[in-house]
Amino acid sequence: MLKSAFCAGLAAGLAACAPADTEDQADYVTDAERIAPSPPSTGDTAREPNVEQAADTKSSDALTPDGWKDLRIGMTREKITALYGPDAQPDAVDGPDPESCAEYRPENAPDGMLLMLVDGKLARISLIREAAVKTEKALGLGATAEDVKAAYGGKAIVTPHKYVDPPAEYITIWREDRSGISYVEDPEARGLRYVVGEDGKVQTIHAGGPAIQLVEGCL
Repeated sequence: MLKSAFCAGLAAGLAACAPADTEDQADYVTDAERIAPSPPSTGDTAREPNVEQAADTKSSDALTPDGWKDLRIGMTREKITALYGPDAQPDAVDGPDPESCAEYRPENAPDGMLLMLVDGKLARISLIREAAVKTEKALGLGATAEDVKAAYGGKAIVTPHKYVDPPAEYITIWREDRSGISYVEDPEARGLRYVVGEDGKVQTIHAGGPAIQLVEGCL
């Protein structure tokens, strides 16, 4: 079931808090998972899983399940604005009920980084399109599904893509063991989801709480 205790926390305006990402939102993405083209390959880095990829990236620039740099999951919009400025596209529609759920990019955030706020708090950080930020395993957009699976081993939970045929898929890694749970609802859960496109390469990366499972943004 896509409706869950997490979705119940949203205002009544979100009648269908179904999983997703689409291109209507603010020219950043909404449904990036099925329409955004894969970033061009950056050479052997994205194809050859190696010791550097398998080891955790210690860089403070790495995207982790808790956030990125001083952007932390659970942070208020006011705090985000103080750190990274207001919405880069203030006239764009952030979602059907922005007070309950909104997606946007602060004007001083990296290109290709999209934030999702639920009830005014940061619930998810997404990397889309031209984003150059990498995760703690040194994986970024354009990496292969094989790279991701090799880096996380048995922690990688692979599920079918909602809209695209294989090799498109979702690869989800939770900090704590969530195996056997079809939809994680625990608000304290933290993880990463790599969205793999029809070419077998990562098109989108989500970091945060249960909101990383949403595949249609705030719709």
